[in-house]
Amino acid sequence: MTSLDDARALLAEFPVVDGHNDLPWALREQVSYDLDARDIADDQSAHLHTDIPRLRAGGVGAQFWSVYVRADAPDPVPATLEQIDCVRQLIDRHPRDLASALTAADMEAVRREGRIASLMGAEGGHSIANSLGTLRGLYDLGVRYLTLTHNFNVAWADSATDEPAVGGLSAFGREVVREMNRLGMLVDLSHVAATTMRDALDTSTAPVIFSHSSARAVCDHPRNIPDDVLERLPANGGVAMVTFVPKFVLQAAVDWTAAADENLRAHGFHHLDTSPEAMKLHRAFEESRPRPVATVATVADHLDHMREVAGIDHLGIGGDYDGTAFTPDGLDDVSGYPRLVAELLDRGWSRADLAKLTWQNAVRVLGAAEDVARDLRATRAPSNATIEALDG
Repeated sequence: MTSLDDARALLAEFPVVDGHNDLPWALREQVSYDLDARDIADDQSAHLHTDIPRLRAGGVGAQFWSVYVRADAPDPVPATLEQIDCVRQLIDRHPRDLASALTAADMEAVRREGRIASLMGAEGGHSIANSLGTLRGLYDLGVRYLTLTHNFNVAWADSATDEPAVGGLSAFGREVVREMNRLGMLVDLSHVAATTMRDALDTSTAPVIFSHSSARAVCDHPRNIPDDVLERLPANGGVAMVTFVPKFVLQAAVDWTAAADENLRAHGFHHLDTSPEAMKLHRAFEESRPRPVATVATVADHLDHMREVAGIDHLGIGGDYDGTAFTPDGLDDVSGYPRLVAELLDRGWSRADLAKLTWQNAVRVLGAAEDVARDLRATRAPSNATIEALDG
C-alpha cells in the first residue's frame, strides 16, 4: 500500500473534523442561497471548493460551517441568521450525507451513522452586535464557536489585521468570553491580535480553539499564532487548527501579497478593491511577477512546528475552503485531506498522532467546553452586562 492508501484507510476510521469552511457565504454571494443552482450533491468544482462527493473523497467526518457575514454589513445579526438558515437548509436537503451536531456526543453518533456531522461557527464578534442576549440566541440556534473578531476590530476586541484599539480584550470582551464559557460555546481566536489571544487565555476557563490559523514562526503573518501562545495550549486544553491559505502559510506568498497590495495603493486603489479596473491592474502585476505557490509540504511544515511547540494533543485542521481565492497545490479543494495525511505519514507521524489531528482533538475540545459549561451553569446566571456599563 502507498502512503495515500494508508491515509485513506486511517480517515475511514478517524475522519477529518475541519474547523472552518465558508460554503454558506459562497452560496450567498454566488447564487443568493439558490441551492438548486449550486446543488452540492453534484460536482461543483467549477464554482466551489466544496460539495458532498468531494467531502466524501476527502474523508471529512465533521465540518464546522462558518456562518460569516462582513463586518461592515449594515445589519449583521439578521445576515448571520440567514447564514444559519442556509446551513439548516443544506442539512435538510441532504439527510443521507449531512446531519446536525450540537455536542461531542452528536459528532460521534453521526460518524457511526456514516454521515458528516455539521456544526456552525460565527466568524466575528460583530455578529452579536455587542449583545450577550444575541450571543445566547446564536448558541440556541446551534452556533458552537464565535471567532472574537474578523479582519477588523470590534468595540471590545482587537483584530490581528487592524490598528490596536483596546489593547486586547476590554472588560466587556472578557465578559463575552466568560458567557461563552457558561454556554459551552468555543472561544475561537483565529483572526484576533496576539494581545487578544493572551487576554482570552487569561480569562477563559474552557479550552479555546483557533479554527483556521497556522504558525507565525514558520510564516510571519499576523493571522498566525505566536509560539508563546502555542506554548499555552497544553495548560488550557485548546486546539490550533492549521489553515491552508497560501498567504498565511508561505512566507514568499506573504511578501508577494504585500507587494501586490502596495501596487494597488500606488495606483489609487484600496488593496481590497475588486472592481474590474483594480483586477486588471492586479492581473498585470501577477503576469509580471508570478504568484508563489504553496504545497502540501508547506502546510505539513506548520504542523511539524506546531506539534513541537504545543504537542500533538492540541492540533487540528481548518482549511478555510470557499473562503480563499487560492489554495496550495495538492490541497485544491476538500478532497485533498488524504494527501496531507499521507505527507505526514511519510514524515513519521504515527497513526495515533494522526487520529488525534484529524478527529479526536476537535471532539475532545468541544466535549471539554460542555463539561465546563455544565459546572458554570450550576453556579452562574446568564450575564446581562452591557458594553456601556463595563467599558464606559
